[in-house]
Amino acid sequence: MLFAALLVLGSATVDAATVWDGSRFAWYNTDAGDDFKSALPIGNGRLGAAVFGTPTEKLVLNENSVWSGGFLDRANSRSKDAVPKIRQMLIAGDITGAGQSAMDNMAANPTSPRAYNPLVNMGIDLGHDSGIGSYTRWLDTLEGTAGVNYLQGGTNYSREYVASYPHGVLAVRLTASAPGKLNAKISLSRSKWVTSQTAKTDSGAGGHRVTLSGNSGSDALAFWSEARVVNSGGSATSPDGKSISISGANTVDIFFDAETSYRYADAAAAQAELKRKLDAATAAGYPAVRSAAIDDFSGLMSRVKLDLGSSGDTGRQPVTTRLQNFKNNPNADPQLMTLMFNFGRHLLASSSRDTGPRSLPANLQGLWNQDYDPAWQSKYTININLEMNYWPALVTNLAETQKPVFDLLNEAIPRGKAVAKTMYGCNDGFVLHHNTDLWGDAAPVDKGTPYTIWPMGAAWLSADAMEHYRFTQNKTFLSTTAWPILRDAARFFHCHLFEWNGHWTAGPSLSPEHAFTVPQGQGLSQPGRSEGLDISIEMDNQLLHQLFTNIAQACTLLSLPSTNPDCAAATKYLPTLRAPSINPTTTRLQEWRSPSYADTEPGHRHFSPLWGLYPGSILTPTPSNNATLANAAGALLDHRMASGSGSTGWSRAWAVALYARLGRGKDAWGHAQELVKRFPSPNLWNSDNGRGTPFQIDGNFGVVGGMAEIWVQSHEVSGQGEVVVHLLPGGPGGVAKGSVEGLVARGGVVVRRLAWEGGRLVEGVLEARVDGVVRVLFDTKNASTVVSLLRKR
Repeated sequence: MLFAALLVLGSATVDAATVWDGSRFAWYNTDAGDDFKSALPIGNGRLGAAVFGTPTEKLVLNENSVWSGGFLDRANSRSKDAVPKIRQMLIAGDITGAGQSAMDNMAANPTSPRAYNPLVNMGIDLGHDSGIGSYTRWLDTLEGTAGVNYLQGGTNYSREYVASYPHGVLAVRLTASAPGKLNAKISLSRSKWVTSQTAKTDSGAGGHRVTLSGNSGSDALAFWSEARVVNSGGSATSPDGKSISISGANTVDIFFDAETSYRYADAAAAQAELKRKLDAATAAGYPAVRSAAIDDFSGLMSRVKLDLGSSGDTGRQPVTTRLQNFKNNPNADPQLMTLMFNFGRHLLASSSRDTGPRSLPANLQGLWNQDYDPAWQSKYTININLEMNYWPALVTNLAETQKPVFDLLNEAIPRGKAVAKTMYGCNDGFVLHHNTDLWGDAAPVDKGTPYTIWPMGAAWLSADAMEHYRFTQNKTFLSTTAWPILRDAARFFHCHLFEWNGHWTAGPSLSPEHAFTVPQGQGLSQPGRSEGLDISIEMDNQLLHQLFTNIAQACTLLSLPSTNPDCAAATKYLPTLRAPSINPTTTRLQEWRSPSYADTEPGHRHFSPLWGLYPGSILTPTPSNNATLANAAGALLDHRMASGSGSTGWSRAWAVALYARLGRGKDAWGHAQELVKRFPSPNLWNSDNGRGTPFQIDGNFGVVGGMAEIWVQSHEVSGQGEVVVHLLPGGPGGVAKGSVEGLVARGGVVVRRLAWEGGRLVEGVLEARVDGVVRVLFDTKNASTVVSLLRKR
């Protein structure tokens, strides 16, 4: 049975060569060679570095606003007149004709927005091409640092890499165990669009300078980058005028920054900021920069502590060995699962921070990219991938990392309003399709009926804004950030929705990236064709339900009158949206408007019709929801997985969260382990296909959010309006004994400690951040303690 407690809440360098915590460190006894997916990622939210650790070091450096060019106005002006006709064709059954018309009249030109680009590579040549022994390379997920240690010629050499959020720079320290043994050549390079490259020695305290400026080609974004080099002992020269050579030093410190025209009015302002940051970092010195960076980063990471048990000697092996062994015996290395959890949080804090005006969120590769034409342009894909990047943010106590998402939406809203007017004839509200870029591009992307015309991106992202409020209970955020996003997203649908079969519905639209086979009969044209476009898509209906529910709740929370037009519209639309449908033949949740539409891919990687199970909640098995719908959702999930879904890392991560929401903790845990068996690259980055390429970071983030759902859920609201915090809703999964500290539940509740043993809850301690009422649920048959409450003072 479930026990409900009603609570009224009050307001109120590790020696890396010898010591390895298998939950904290990813370490290796070889360098990465030329393999990007073996390099170790660090970042300060804006600047990132991928550390290869080769004898002649190559650091792939990124700055998150270096993209392939300026804003492109890609909206198709023919769309406005075509949309009503396409809609009528769909209603009449001309599915193929409607799809062709949409591609002819609604696809944008060009079909894609801008692409994320690399910044520069930093070379550090110590002249150690041979004779290296006792090699280790490591990433510390707690401190956010990376390093390399080895012996060469009887001397121990080390390199440490730090990404500093407080100072806004990347920093490197090179050391040798004997004085005067360091020789290093430091250079910056780029294969395209270099506009200036210089180096200059400086005998003063400001450091020697290596600079490289460049742009992104035509219609360019410009950038300016600089490495400051400070040596202790030895001498410095620049024989080629493009690099700095240090000879006979005791230590060498390097401070790096880059600034771009994206955030500054002109080159002078960007260069002044570059100088300011580097002057401050060199004046502070490497130890101070390092200390501030570690204090900041470990402060974020230490908010959550996960213990799934020790792996013993297995957990102290190099990660490549652990990954291989895990495929055969996953239960022998529980610390690898903990490391994946910690690594995902490390990546999020490294690639998404509030770095000032126009902060940018983690993209398809987070922050780390070495290609000028990366897979899918490394854009912000908003039919699942960008949203999945932030599944760990709120529940694992990293709420501030989500701020760049809302900064991007500030860029996107004006673009989306223009596209709503040009393409749909809607003079109010904003629309987003399934991709955007750093400019907030709102036009359709690519050209195909299963993915191009999906006008629901703003609806999904607005739901994330409301979730941010639900977790943080920040009323200022609700009124100044979330409400304008919700309001303007809804206003587009006030114009766009139409009545069909007695329901307000959207279209033309699609179920992201999945096609159906046009059935025989029923007056439908060209049966047997594979098509994607239609009306009244199940995912769309769920997103609309969530959007107008959020509007109604925000109206209450902000004390807006019922006569407010936006509040009144939510009241109008909510009761008449189409409810989820169950296919009468299969008893599974129905993805499209007709049960006669057949999947072209029964094991499709997207779980779009299950959005209301996770990250939404209208399909979850709670007392206030229809259990029949939850069962139908579970049947569809089981069918998808049995047919081959979970075929990408991010798809498998979504399956983890979906099974957790169904209360099937063992299934969720099994799929989390399967993800770790199949999809990580040698450096633990998620891969899209299980073969290491292309690198796509969403699976790293999604599995962390999914694992957290196994232990704590808080999406349910009781009949009295209180948030319900459910501890171990489906049991603890596949780990018999463990604990987690610091997870966050909606309602401003921190789960200070949750512990289980033998599948039983043994401890639960909750802390209130704000005033409120919460109900706590746990299975009394599998609990040997009661939940206690701490009041935040």
